[in-house]
Amino acid sequence: MPQQRPGLSAVLSIIAAIGSYAATFSKHPIIGLLAALAALPLGVIGLIMAASPRVRGGIVSIAAILLAIFALGIALLGIIGVILF
Repeated sequence: MPQQRPGLSAVLSIIAAIGSYAATFSKHPIIGLLAALAALPLGVIGLIMAASPRVRGGIVSIAAILLAIFALGIALLGIIGVILF
């Protein structure tokens, strides 16, 4: 049986989602929005790649997709806050 390795897309998706939160909360919601938009397809790619027996990271990809969806909402709220205030 081949040795499993972590999926790069899943790891990059988690990093992008966390970076989105960091950017949004440091008053850069547009950068946060871009990071969330990058995290979403990376998470989907990671989930698809996790179907391979050589790659692991399905749970990480699902968590990254959920984090990216929430980060997208927070970034949009941050942009609205910047526009209004």
